Amino acid sequence: MPLQHNPRQNHLLAALPAEAYERLLPHLQLTPMLLGEMLYEPGGPMPHAYFPTTAIVSLQYVMESGASAETAGVGNEGVVGVPLFMGGDTTPSSAVVQTAGFGYRLPARVLKQEFNLAGAAQRLLLRYTQALVTQMFQTAACNRHHSVEQQLCRWLLLTLDRLPGGDLVMTQELVASMLGVRREGITESAGKLQRAGYIRYSRGHISVLKRAGLETLTCECYAVVKKEFSRLLSDVGNSREIARAH
Repeated sequence: MPLQHNPRQNHLLAALPAEAYERLLPHLQLTPMLLGEMLYEPGGPMPHAYFPTTAIVSLQYVMESGASAETAGVGNEGVVGVPLFMGGDTTPSSAVVQTAGFGYRLPARVLKQEFNLAGAAQRLLLRYTQALVTQMFQTAACNRHHSVEQQLCRWLLLTLDRLPGGDLVMTQELVASMLGVRREGITESAGKLQRAGYIRYSRGHISVLKRAGLETLTCECYAVVKKEFSRLLSDVGNSREIARAH
């Protein structure tokens, strides 16, 4: 395994006590996660759970018309595959790689076995699930009540929290699809942010130049999600590392 990759780069895996981590380690497989790759389709099988390290996965709900909107994002703070240990085994949403990178996949049966031990891993996964549900609720409220510019700032900040740098490989079309808004709205909002000197956008690359500027323009939804992740996960295992991710 390359030295630059380590399962503990995922904060949930890093928060596990040594005995639980050692049980999972032989089954964790380093996996490249390609931009646009579909990890789960609605109603389809879920043979693995995924623990991203450098990749970001978008959980999306797809309408009959083909239109879609993101309900939550998952990066190095979490796991993709919550229905596996919550008893659902399938999901009505899709999971698509939003930012290419790496992660570790774990066979579904191994995750279920560890969860059913009713130990530290179960408590950690349940707390993470509650934080993820908060993110979904807040996203729904934000999409209904806040401007496209505020939504874009929220999304950019949450994405930045999961990346080591300030550069995103992302087209305006993809951002519009995930937020469930018209591309023209993203173009207008991104243009305002660029003229203000907060971001630079060019050929599918978004560079955040002044994070503080985005923080002044975003709605309260970003702070609510960040606070809830810290509240639920900061006192479990490697607390400082998890809190820093949010």
